[in-house]
Amino acid sequence: MNRATTRITGNTSRAHYDAVVTAPFGAVGVETADGQVVALQFLPAQPASAATSALVADAAAQIEQYFADADFRFDLPLKIEGTPFQRRVWDAIATIPRGQTRRYGELAAELDVPARAVGQACGDNRLPLIIPCHRVIGAASLGGFAHARSGFALSVKRWLLEHEHALVGTLL
Repeated sequence: MNRATTRITGNTSRAHYDAVVTAPFGAVGVETADGQVVALQFLPAQPASAATSALVADAAAQIEQYFADADFRFDLPLKIEGTPFQRRVWDAIATIPRGQTRRYGELAAELDVPARAVGQACGDNRLPLIIPCHRVIGAASLGGFAHARSGFALSVKRWLLEHEHALVGTLL
């Protein structure tokens, strides 16, 4: 399973998660390697699973804290894998405060790159919630999410923005 392009999925039969955390919109799969969190994946509703290590238990607890309080800040060891360009985009995304959004075009202008490239980097983000790519929206719509333009992915993005009280007006 290609982690870069399967952040939101309805098929979990091939995926391995160190834990599955119940979420208000479904679930979150947690993947770790070498003592670091490497990926979070949004999933349709499914039973939670027990953590396989202290790190995974901590990650699951922090995800639950975020669902209880949108102002919660994650403090986990992360393995952020991506190209230098992706990391530049993700660094910019990480500066967007809770409750606010930025448009793909705004980030693109700031980084002097095409807006489509910003969207691709957002979709390749393996650590949503921690690198809050849901805070990046289109010029006149929510835009895409995790390389999807409709369905479950957009319902997760909408839930996250509502949870964080992001001011996107009629976009919700």
